[in-house]
Order: sequence, then structure tokens, then C-alpha cells
Amino acid sequence: MFSHVVIFWTDPTNPAAADELLAGCHKYLKNIPGVLHYHAGKMVGSPRPVVDQSYQVALNLVFPDKATQDVYQAHPEHVTFVETVFKKYCKKVVVYDFE
Repeated sequence: MFSHVVIFWTDPTNPAAADELLAGCHKYLKNIPGVLHYHAGKMVGSPRPVVDQSYQVALNLVFPDKATQDVYQAHPEHVTFVETVFKKYCKKVVVYDFE
């Protein structure tokens, strides 16, 4: 298994940015071949100080292996997401990939 976790900080000047980003994730990323598990959602607040609450949206994708994730990165739907959604609504992103 290969997990691809993406943490997004959206444009603070656009109150609809998180919702638009989530809609774009669902539209463009969910059904790309090779995705075994798709989960995207908004940050949930927590009273625990160890929980990062600075971001707005997270995406968790699971693939059978890294090679499949590499193909996903070049898929036209992923490229369209980056160009038309991510660049429009996000100011920062951090990615965590692990096996």
C-alpha cells in the first residue's frame, strides 16, 4: 500500500475556497484509475494542542504501490485539478507520502 496525504491551506481572502477545493477534489481526483481509497474533508477542530489546526482541507489517497501513484500524478484529470482548482484556491500545500 502507498498513502498520499495532502494538506491544503486555502486562500484566506476567499471564504468559499475550501468548499470549491473539496468540490474539485471530488470531481477530478476521486475516480482516477488506481485510487483504492479516497477521502477528502475539512479540518476538524480539537482541544488537543498536538492537533494541527492551521490548514483548511486534507486529502487522503491510497494506492496499491508508488508506481500507481506516479501514474496518478501525470493523469490528465490530476493535471486539470492542479491547473484549474488547486492554483486558484490554495496558498500552500504539504504532502506526506508513505508506504
